[in-house]
Amino acid sequence: MRFKDDPMYRFLIGLTIASAIGLQGWRTLFNNFAVEVAGLNGAQVGLIQSVREIPGFLALLAIYMMLFIREHRLSALSILFLGLGVGLTGFLPTFSGVVFTTLVMSFGFHYFETTNQSLTLQYFDRNTAPIVFGRQRSYAAATNIGIGAVIYLLAAAMSYRQIYFLMGMLLMAMALWGFRQKPTRKNLPPQHKRMILRRPYSLFYVLTFLSGARRQIFIAFAVFLMVERFAFSVQEITLLFILNNVINYFVSPMIGKAIVRYGERWVLTLEYASLVLIFLAYAVADTKLMVAALYILDHIFFNFAIAIRTYFQKIADPRDIAPSMAVGFTINHIAAVILPAAGGLLWMIDYRLTFVGGAILAFCSLVAVQCIPSSLVRAHKPPR
Repeated sequence: MRFKDDPMYRFLIGLTIASAIGLQGWRTLFNNFAVEVAGLNGAQVGLIQSVREIPGFLALLAIYMMLFIREHRLSALSILFLGLGVGLTGFLPTFSGVVFTTLVMSFGFHYFETTNQSLTLQYFDRNTAPIVFGRQRSYAAATNIGIGAVIYLLAAAMSYRQIYFLMGMLLMAMALWGFRQKPTRKNLPPQHKRMILRRPYSLFYVLTFLSGARRQIFIAFAVFLMVERFAFSVQEITLLFILNNVINYFVSPMIGKAIVRYGERWVLTLEYASLVLIFLAYAVADTKLMVAALYILDHIFFNFAIAIRTYFQKIADPRDIAPSMAVGFTINHIAAVILPAAGGLLWMIDYRLTFVGGAILAFCSLVAVQCIPSSLVRAHKPPR
């Protein structure tokens, strides 16, 4: 059976699209909603963005939720909570209300991401999982473009409350679709229902932490650099986001195929060697065109991180996949608590230091990646 015909593939792609609608839709409206409707100040918005990362840090609790609910059902339930949080946002335009809806939304998003990674690694073999991850990224990029266009059209005729509510209803409908699906097979190893920390997985933990650290620098400071130092307008940022998603729609499947063909060590070496140069280039960028190009390259290489998960698939006991993805997600978000504040302090001294710090983290990852055995099996021809 081709992987495209697998019920689990259709299930995960459908919910991936739902997840992208929820997160991108929430992000697109959030800053304007926070200022224009909720009347929040900068400190409150910053605190809400920190609160948004808490569910990612608590992703390991998904292990214990699986004691009571099957993993694919938890995926659908997560999208339901994502829709509930998004749909309620416009009805609670206060600081405490936005904190509450952000937590609900974020728990839904992060728990779906945890179960999505786990189910992909369980249901697709080592030659197919990278392709599936790549296609998920591709569909998410296309969805980001679509939801941006829809919001642009709706904003002229509808209020923030109406748009958020409409998106929430759509997501909950997609979650109900997910509950009605039966994508599972019975011939898979049962997953452990407890936290798993094993010495042979140490390199996976290290790479996951470093990946989360560099991701936070990219998320927190790349766009901030464009706005503060280069005076990018809202229109320019929007056009850059659209261009970035168009490029990633086509590039993401190629990344999956490259992992299958060349192996995780080669792909991650290319990623981190390039990121050292990209972060250093951020520090010396002196034109809008240069910093925009760096942003797009940075985002492309961010997608290479799927190789960390497929590396784990090759070394792990199949029964450890679900709990290890939850633990990995928590490790990935440890940096979310520390890096934005630390990077902000460096920024106050000299903004270049923040990106030099990113280059150092990328170099540490480059060194760590060399510990991946070159003997790991790789396919000569990607699956169709």
